[in-house]
Amino acid sequence: MADYSQHWGERTKSVYETAGFGSKSRRGSRPAIVVVDLTRGFTEPGYPSGSDLTDVVSATASLCATGRATRTPIVYTTIAYTSAEAEGTAITWLDKATGIRALREGSDAVDFDPRLTVTGDDHVIIKKGASAFFGTHLASLLVGLGCDTVLVCGATTSGCVRATAVDAVQSGFGVLVPRDCVGDRASGPHEASLFDIEAKYGDVVELADAVTYLESTAAAAVR
Repeated sequence: MADYSQHWGERTKSVYETAGFGSKSRRGSRPAIVVVDLTRGFTEPGYPSGSDLTDVVSATASLCATGRATRTPIVYTTIAYTSAEAEGTAITWLDKATGIRALREGSDAVDFDPRLTVTGDDHVIIKKGASAFFGTHLASLLVGLGCDTVLVCGATTSGCVRATAVDAVQSGFGVLVPRDCVGDRASGPHEASLFDIEAKYGDVVELADAVTYLESTAAAAVR
């Protein structure tokens, strides 16, 4: 398990290792990149749900460039609500996360960050909940593409990224989370969620490691 003792202490690290958490995640031969909610409503601080995620967007754009070069499938997600959904009571999550109500269909808030390059070859999923898997066809899409591993990027680490990582591993996919490609509104929830993901659901990796992995799987596929 990665050394998070600087944040949580040696005792916490020891307790988790004794419990058997933190083993390496399965890395398959056919990865996909899932970019969770890097829309303006999350990457720009002017929106209720937003913060400055410039570095996260830049790192994710770099990883996706490698993904395109290696023909790795890329899936982008956005949260978008109709007026009836945003103003009504049907979606219980909105009672807790009221700022998310601003993510209305057709608004600038649900547009992908313009610093990302989303092409017609990429897959786009509109979701209503935290996990990219909940109530969507993401799992069947990945199976149809022959994917066995997901690299989860996006925002926020403590919310939609963590929820997506949990559902990904529960759906049978290996999970990698490139550290530079995820972000949050505050460092505490961000670091705690990375610790939790690393312990139980996937591997938190460096961007260079993720790039090398994509390149190596692509090279193996053409042999």
